[in-house]
Amino acid sequence: MKILIQITLSLAPFLLPLTSLAASDYPPQVKTVVEQRCMVCHGCYDAPCQLKLDAWAGMQRGASKEQVYSLRLKAAPPTRLFEDAQTTEEWRKKGFYPILDEEAPEHGVIARMLALKQQHPLPVGNVLPETIPLGLDREQQCTKPETFDTFAANYPLWGMPYGLPALNAKEHETLNNWLLEGARGIAVDAPTAEEKEAVHHWESFFNGESLKQQLMSRYMYEHLFTANLYFSEFGESGGYYTLVRSRTPPGQPIEVIATRRPYDDPGTGKFFYRLQPLRTAVLAKRHMPYALNSARMSRWQSLFLDPDYTVSALPSYATDTASNPFITFRELPQSSRYKFMLDEAQFTIMGFIKGPVCRGQVALNVIDDHFWVVFLDPDRKGVQENAEFLAKESKNLRLPADKLGGALVSIIEWRGYSREQLKFLKAKFEYIQKMTGPEGTKVNLDLIWDGDGENDNAALTVFRHDNSASVVKGFVGQQPKTAWVIDYSLLERIHYLLVAGYDVFGNVAHQLETRLYMDFLRMEGEQNFLFFLPPQERIVLRDFWYREAEEEALQFVMTDSVAFDRTTDIQYKTADPKSELLSMLQQRLAGATADRYQPADSAFDKLQTLQGTPFSLMPEVAFIEVVSSDSDSHAYYTIVHNDAFLNNAQVFHEDQRRVPEEDYLTVVKGFIGSYPNAFFQVPESELEAFVTAIESMRNETDYASLVSFYGIRRNQEAFWPLSDKFHSHYQKTFPREAGLFDLNRYQNR
Repeated sequence: MKILIQITLSLAPFLLPLTSLAASDYPPQVKTVVEQRCMVCHGCYDAPCQLKLDAWAGMQRGASKEQVYSLRLKAAPPTRLFEDAQTTEEWRKKGFYPILDEEAPEHGVIARMLALKQQHPLPVGNVLPETIPLGLDREQQCTKPETFDTFAANYPLWGMPYGLPALNAKEHETLNNWLLEGARGIAVDAPTAEEKEAVHHWESFFNGESLKQQLMSRYMYEHLFTANLYFSEFGESGGYYTLVRSRTPPGQPIEVIATRRPYDDPGTGKFFYRLQPLRTAVLAKRHMPYALNSARMSRWQSLFLDPDYTVSALPSYATDTASNPFITFRELPQSSRYKFMLDEAQFTIMGFIKGPVCRGQVALNVIDDHFWVVFLDPDRKGVQENAEFLAKESKNLRLPADKLGGALVSIIEWRGYSREQLKFLKAKFEYIQKMTGPEGTKVNLDLIWDGDGENDNAALTVFRHDNSASVVKGFVGQQPKTAWVIDYSLLERIHYLLVAGYDVFGNVAHQLETRLYMDFLRMEGEQNFLFFLPPQERIVLRDFWYREAEEEALQFVMTDSVAFDRTTDIQYKTADPKSELLSMLQQRLAGATADRYQPADSAFDKLQTLQGTPFSLMPEVAFIEVVSSDSDSHAYYTIVHNDAFLNNAQVFHEDQRRVPEEDYLTVVKGFIGSYPNAFFQVPESELEAFVTAIESMRNETDYASLVSFYGIRRNQEAFWPLSDKFHSHYQKTFPREAGLFDLNRYQNR
């Protein structure tokens, strides 16, 4: 049973060290309101004014005028809750100001923001006025207590929840009374006895003494540091944990070693890998669950500890080597590393799409809006030779290490990466020629990992939603324009570029390097796919994917200098080998049919097969409730808008490369996407009319009409009840996967 922490107003809760705050949470009745009405906009690095309310400690920390997402010439000091400061006084020195007032609670910023909304609710109408800006890059006021009166006079409609309906009377009373009473927290539930035993068991595994065990654990930590780990053998009730490095051994309170990146030097002295209870709420946009169980431990034992090999010495943490996994982990069997990532391939790919970054424009405008992903078989012939090849090429596989100071130097450095990538591709093609010679490996579907017949991570679909994205199991939607075939080296580089090596607090040079380098990785994945097609189709398809791209970009995809004339051994029977290949993969790979996402209602079928300008008017992600006459059988769907582009090989001017006549939609049962842009409520009897209305759209007026008939705008009374329905259904149907959706990108159209 939770015990109320007795804190007097004179010892305001935000004066306690975060070691105490970390063990505290919102009271249950308050937590429900904060989750459903506050965390849906204030939950990550992109939370307005850095006000992260996904933990009680975040409310005590307060807000800051400094934005995490900005173009800066110098890297910013990280401001990670629970890591980069340990007391409220330290947060104040970092520029965070209080939103609570211990002497006069009613004067705290958060209390006054809520009151302002009650006094000035949103105007009733079709859309909100332009005086309420809603873009992600809008100017933020971040008012402090001493300037609140001026703020309220200038912006009376900017109360909280910002740009959304006010709390209802009961919600407002619950939250306001709690604030006026001192915003006290309660002690979090302690782990159960069986969870404590599981933590001890796993921490013993991660902290083995042998060089093999230490190198394995370092590899796992650098790949699992973003995971929400849970003990699946305890069912749905157990909590989540994060894998951290600590100065203290198991059995003692954790002292997290806070470094910018997981491969940064932990400093002198011994450290330990620990499982720390998750301190924040579960948000869909960053939630990446990962199961720990006895089968998992046995699998890792067989991959890393049982094989007969020797680790001669532990690798350095020097940046040049630590940021290059092909050097750092070269003594771990490559096939074991690859199988480790493939076992949960969705999680591995999800890392660069979700993770703590939350706003992924840097990584995402480099990929298509919809593509399928498959992997090379880790047990294919020549794996040992491939490991030796990668070790030899490790210098040409160097990744950005974020050690440079300016954008100009960064561009020069990128040219170096470009040369190294081209050298690697040339060496790779020579290696492939050797391995697939007359007596070598056949270039056919046997090279593609089939999930060992049962692992549904073998076939994945990636959707880009402008500046967010989703990755799901199976091949979802109509056949896409592009597909990737990922091998070990490519999968590892994606992880170390966009997950382990990406610093959200880094400077513009780091962000530019990351975006430009990701071009190489996308093109390599596409090129791997092209190799399975007849030679005469490869250049034709490449040229279509890269319409109007710079010639410099094309040199990395099927260029004359690295021409690969080895034909495929797949016997094609139609004039459309790309479609034929994708169909063969659909039939062959475990989980490719993605039954979970197939719409149950045939009324959506037309939207799944067409493309054209009408669909370009749809939002990136729309959640649909189909209302049945039977109140207990409402159905929930997502319509995903897939934007078409001439190419994705340029950093800027994306709008100029749009091809709206090639846009199409994907309709799925349930939810895809963490950031819904629109809600629709459609009576079951009007579903066909709803679909027809979408097909018939020609301009923004038509879309506005669609929303007027079936949509829920930001200022409508029905907004919060429908939002709660979506969250409830997600939690009920997929409790381990589910998290709170983010409403920052909800449209005003």
